[in-house]
Parts: sequence; structure tokens; C-alpha cells
Amino acid sequence: MHTEIKKWGNSAVVRLPAAMLAQLKLEIGSPVELTADDGGFRIVPSTAKPVFKLDELLAGMTSDNRHDCIDWGPDVGREGNN
Repeated sequence: MHTEIKKWGNSAVVRLPAAMLAQLKLEIGSPVELTADDGGFRIVPSTAKPVFKLDELLAGMTSDNRHDCIDWGPDVGREGNN
């Protein structure tokens, strides 16, 4: 397929046709891996698992969307605070 590199702000972009994205089961925002090799480059779907930081996960937590505490009953094994 023939396409060209375009300018987008201070970056360069290559447009990918919707049919190609659908064939690869990708969509806007999908994580991909970009590697350079033998005078070209390759874009493949990323298999890396996202890394979350606790402060980022808790940032959206409020008293309105927090779950109530659950009483699981008394300790029955070694799960208690020792």
C-alpha cells in the first residue's frame, strides 16, 4: 500500500486505512509496538499489559462511588492481622 508521512503538530504521522485497522482488530487508541528494521518499520498490536499506579487508580474514587465495607465474618485461618 502506498501512503505518505504527514505533519501533525511537531510530530509525523502515517494514516492507516479503516479497513486495515479492522483487519488487525485495532481501533483509535489501541496500543501498538513500533520497531525499526532493515530500512523500514513495523507496527504490530501491543501484547504488553498496561501498568497502573495506585494513585492513578484511586484518583477517581470518591465517597459517592466507593463501595460499602463488607463484613466477611470472623477470621477462620491465617488471614487475620498477626
